[in-house]
Amino acid sequence: MKNKNQNFETKCVHAGIKEYEFGPVVPPIYQTSTFKFKSTSHGASLFKGEEEGYIYTRMGNPTIEAMEDAVAELEGGYKALGCGSGMAAIHTCLVSLLNHGEHLICSKAVYGPTNTLIKNVLSKFNIETTFVTTSKIEDIKNAVRPNTRVIYIETPGNPTLEIADLGETAKIAKSINAKLVVDNTFMSPALQQPLTLGVDIVVHSMTKFLNGHADVVAGIIVVKDKETYTLFRKTLNQLGGVIDPFNAFLVHRGLKTLSIRIEKQCKNSMQIAEYLENHTKVEWVRYPSLKSHPEYEIGLKQHKGHGAMISFELKGGFNAGETMMNHVELCQLAVSLGGVETLIQHPASMTHLSMGKDARKEAGITDGLVRLSVGIENVDDIIADIDHALSKII
Repeated sequence: MKNKNQNFETKCVHAGIKEYEFGPVVPPIYQTSTFKFKSTSHGASLFKGEEEGYIYTRMGNPTIEAMEDAVAELEGGYKALGCGSGMAAIHTCLVSLLNHGEHLICSKAVYGPTNTLIKNVLSKFNIETTFVTTSKIEDIKNAVRPNTRVIYIETPGNPTLEIADLGETAKIAKSINAKLVVDNTFMSPALQQPLTLGVDIVVHSMTKFLNGHADVVAGIIVVKDKETYTLFRKTLNQLGGVIDPFNAFLVHRGLKTLSIRIEKQCKNSMQIAEYLENHTKVEWVRYPSLKSHPEYEIGLKQHKGHGAMISFELKGGFNAGETMMNHVELCQLAVSLGGVETLIQHPASMTHLSMGKDARKEAGITDGLVRLSVGIENVDDIIADIDHALSKII
């Protein structure tokens, strides 16, 4: 990586950019489905992998590759694979690593559609899964089987914000010859770089912090080595879940401001978390930089900042959650996260409704749980809006 010794803020601006014809400062959008060969022998050498170049955008595109290289550099990886959504990235990753009859260990507190993919799709291929509280190392150890091939973790978890010890989990994975995959969406490489902690593979929904402007749906996989990259590239080409050039361009543009966006969001989030922790209608608050967080010490060890995600439990349960959602004005009542605008949602009635109440309870997703994705607005305005909505809870 040419920018290996530069600071993260500088990498955000310059990562992935090469020399292009006519000298553009920003990589051009190669909005094309296919690429012309110089001759039949040129085409043949490209298909054989004897020569570098582009054939068909599903298989590779300069705009997409520039964005992939940028994210790989920010995560400290070898290469990355841009996907059409976060779920496309997760699907590609898991089906590349798991064979019929093998075993997966997964976080209980995990993105709802990831849970559904594992239970409803992977299970059809006799892939067994044990869902555990991955913030508890002993629970991971106890879940290991002779056929365990992958440990899949979200940390902080969605939406409970439980934190897993990546270094210790990596030791377990290595000892059983399994791959450790981490969804780093909630922190982004600005605050957490799992590959440096022994993790094998990182996935992101780039829809969230990496793009940062709520106008793209995209995902990415970052790997450590050429062998894994080649395996995943073949799978992605066959499944077809690739990102398109224009969305790749937008993500690459969003990366330039990742560092400064995260800095502002972290500052806002800390003030909001402290406000919520002292509010009479809030039962508890989960935020990595609050000392009340059960895994506070682990967060200090592996995070470079505390993030922009806050979860809190309302006194009054499900009805209180619905009341608050119906009275916010500045905070946008919407799923997703990581954009410049503050988003709020109630998992029990929204993103995790499909899990069912028993499964939510097992994963720690309570009826009064609210998830807040803090934006870059003035923090006083955000707090005033939250305060107004909380006042409507009887």
